[in-house]
Amino acid sequence: MTDLSRLLRPRSIAVLGSGWAANVIEQCQRMGFDGPVWPVHPTRENIAGVQCYRALADLPAAPDATFIGVNRHATIDVAGELAGMGAGGAICFASGWRETGNGDLQDRLVALAGAMPILGPNCYGVINYLDGALLWPDQHGGRRVHRGVALLSQSSNIVINMTMQARGLPVAYVACLGNAAQIGLAQLAGALLADDRVTALGLYIEGLGDASAVAAMAEAAQAVGKGIVAIKSGKTEAAQTAAATHTASLAGGGAASSAFLRQIGVAEVNTPAELLETLKILHLHGPGLGRRLCAVACSGGEAGLVADLAAPFALDFPPIGPAHAERLAATLGALVTIANPLDYQTFIWGDGPRTTDVFSTMLAGFDAGLFIIDPPRPDRCDPSSFDPALHAIVSAAHATGKPAFPVASLPENFDEDRAIALMDQGIAPLMGLETALAAVRAAQVTAGPAGWRNWTPVVRDGSLKMLTEDDAKRQLASAGITVPRGVTAPTLPALTQAAQILIPPLALKGLGFAHKTEAGAVRLNLFRLDGQAKMPGAAGYLAEEMVTGAIAELLLGARRDPVYGATLTLGFGGVTAELLGDTVTLVLPVTATEIADGLRRLRLWPLLDGYRGRPCADIGAVIRAALALQDMLETDRMLEEIEINPLMVGSDFAVAVDAVIWKEDP
Repeated sequence: MTDLSRLLRPRSIAVLGSGWAANVIEQCQRMGFDGPVWPVHPTRENIAGVQCYRALADLPAAPDATFIGVNRHATIDVAGELAGMGAGGAICFASGWRETGNGDLQDRLVALAGAMPILGPNCYGVINYLDGALLWPDQHGGRRVHRGVALLSQSSNIVINMTMQARGLPVAYVACLGNAAQIGLAQLAGALLADDRVTALGLYIEGLGDASAVAAMAEAAQAVGKGIVAIKSGKTEAAQTAAATHTASLAGGGAASSAFLRQIGVAEVNTPAELLETLKILHLHGPGLGRRLCAVACSGGEAGLVADLAAPFALDFPPIGPAHAERLAATLGALVTIANPLDYQTFIWGDGPRTTDVFSTMLAGFDAGLFIIDPPRPDRCDPSSFDPALHAIVSAAHATGKPAFPVASLPENFDEDRAIALMDQGIAPLMGLETALAAVRAAQVTAGPAGWRNWTPVVRDGSLKMLTEDDAKRQLASAGITVPRGVTAPTLPALTQAAQILIPPLALKGLGFAHKTEAGAVRLNLFRLDGQAKMPGAAGYLAEEMVTGAIAELLLGARRDPVYGATLTLGFGGVTAELLGDTVTLVLPVTATEIADGLRRLRLWPLLDGYRGRPCADIGAVIRAALALQDMLETDRMLEEIEINPLMVGSDFAVAVDAVIWKEDP
């Protein structure tokens, strides 16, 4: 493992270039870096008021960290010279490498750098707010801190924007990956988290690189109580309309990446604001925020808004316990309805001791509390009347040891000075009600199973072929999955003769179609086969006994993934599978318990669980079928994708009525 400590926490910095180098020097000076900064330039006497050295060989010592702000061709030579003199690492700022088709140049850079760590190329750099060391050629919005979170991004602009936050979040590091030619996401993230002063990690991810290494990094972070939250871009990549299976469509885009992040215990959010607010919670309280929440407001409108906006996040606001309810009623009086969320009205407004008692009593019965409060803007109003309520939130948190979050319904209603003051007291003010709810939900993420790693992706040399449905079902049956009784024949007359052993009603299918319904190659509820019209393009015919008494039609799909190894998709199927879109994707390997949990996350799960007196589906049979697909994919590397759609599920059976298998064609 490459040591990044000198690069991230340098005692000496060298800078090469002109305008960009001046920016780096000025940022270090402004942030109070106490080590030497050595500009290197062949003709200039000084840069930003600091005397220049003519060449790297003239430096007093090998620099711990170097910002290389010269063109890409010169960058290669500089990296090689730095490596030869024992430098600690470099930021390669220039663009024009593999991202523009110049892969050979990038390979030469990595080769000449050798064991010396480089970030980039095409990389903005690193900010260390803990030690005031900035290898960063632009403005930023951060400040010196003693401890805080790290931000790691594959987009320089997005992370620059996040440094401009006025939310009170202490940021310890900002780092960019650029092209990640040598140092990837997992290694840089692990090095940032290894600093004891770093409390949590926020990621903006475009590509994961080595998924197994990321899983190991996340597990190491969780072992020391450090949470990770991520934005994964590219989730809306449209599935191709010609996708060979429903699984390929439904498990595409961001489904696999979201499943992977969930399984390794990384919280996923959608916006930079949600990421920053989640990091506040992780910074102060670590991952795994409790799920039993209370909400407190002095307005019925605010209490109702919390309840309405919380619904899509599946946040739990359980009833108040009898003892706590009795105490609240005694303090608030008969006119206040004791409920969760609680509208405590304004009878105790401005009364610090009574407000503290109400807030503490409420918070004591739950895992965490949301306290809706929007202080007036200080430039035009006097916010002092809100101080007793804010002090009561702080006191309640300290008295109960539970997280208490002041939540402004609008993000601008907490000014930065107030937010920093609250964070310094161990209180995370959350800005914007809907953003706050998303952050609370994200902070509830739990650690992934110890030692879990995704399968190594399979690299294909040959093309793929689709098995006929009868061949696919023979493989399913060999794996222990129940399939309907059926017969095949090359022609309809031959099929009519062979199907005499079957009990109607029957299903007639044409073989060789990926999407039989769209091709008009399915006929159902037949009591005789003679006289049926041919199905143009069919490679043969299949007749089967139809399954009756089903409670639901499910989809089970297992497929290889080029990043995560393989995925399992569970959901409601049939011809409307994409229309319903009610699926859950898991990254393999998974256990029976994880499959059961995935099924319970389906929107239509109640239909499988005895909705309104209906019989319960045989979930055990569904789980066994899903595990069989996993086993098939694990034991036969030639298999690329297996889909059962539908899996007809009854109270005591699960039958694979239709199946598609794609495998490598040797």
